[in-house]
Amino acid sequence: MEYRKLGKSELNISRIGFGAMSLKNDEQMNIQLIHDALDKGINFFDTADLYDKGKNEEVLGKALKGIREKVIIATKVGNQWRPDGIGWDWNPSPAYVLQSIEKSLKRLQTDCIDLYQLHGGTIDDPIDEIIDTFEKLQRHGKIRYYGISSIRPNVIREYVKRSSIVSVMNQYSLLDRRPEETVFPLLLQNNIGVLTRGSVAQGLLINKPAKEYLNHLAEEVQMAADAIKKVSKQRNSAETAIQFALHHRAVTCAVVGIRTTEQMQDAVATLEAPPMSDDEYEFLKHSIPCNVYEVHR
Repeated sequence: MEYRKLGKSELNISRIGFGAMSLKNDEQMNIQLIHDALDKGINFFDTADLYDKGKNEEVLGKALKGIREKVIIATKVGNQWRPDGIGWDWNPSPAYVLQSIEKSLKRLQTDCIDLYQLHGGTIDDPIDEIIDTFEKLQRHGKIRYYGISSIRPNVIREYVKRSSIVSVMNQYSLLDRRPEETVFPLLLQNNIGVLTRGSVAQGLLINKPAKEYLNHLAEEVQMAADAIKKVSKQRNSAETAIQFALHHRAVTCAVVGIRTTEQMQDAVATLEAPPMSDDEYEFLKHSIPCNVYEVHR
């Protein structure tokens, strides 16, 4: 396994991260899967209080109890389940964040969260108040570092300008290259780490039938999948898709949704497979038109 420092932090994280959102409703199997991932060298585990109404954090907490010092735990806050349990609302208020951190710490069975991320964000949020809240949690030892999980360039710019974030989680794949336009250069310039998600684009790049995706027509999605397949002579398509995301120098870690042993093994094998060449990377980049943000600029 390869490791890299996350931005300006002291967190040395595996280049493949364990995305816990996809875990099945089988606690013992999930715990074994998490232990197997750790044995394979994955030390970065990402969850959120939103996932399965907190049960996702609980499973991770149980699995990592007793081996806390070996792992780096990231979770998120900002989405509040409605009282009826059907759907959620955006709530980044300081009061809600302060309330939520205590519940996450309890579920994760830890005294401190390594990376606490705002789970979204809009330009209309009370950004300075949110930043003050995260920095208060940092001063009080509840969190080590904080970041945001957002795809919106206008929001990301404000946090880069006004906060001490060490990371941004961003969707990025051959079918979603929007961060390349302004977000990645900005984060590189400010030494802020990038955590990617969605490397295989809901499976469209590896095994799912082509359909419209973002602003790509189904035909373009098929062209991207064909291009991935063409350069996958010494790798499988999943490995190539994940390597594409990791190839950009702004990217620290690809967080991969894992719910089976096979998916975990495939994710780890990405770094054991022959590395993507610059020529392969350029071929993929030119296989379909590059998309850009049309809103939230």
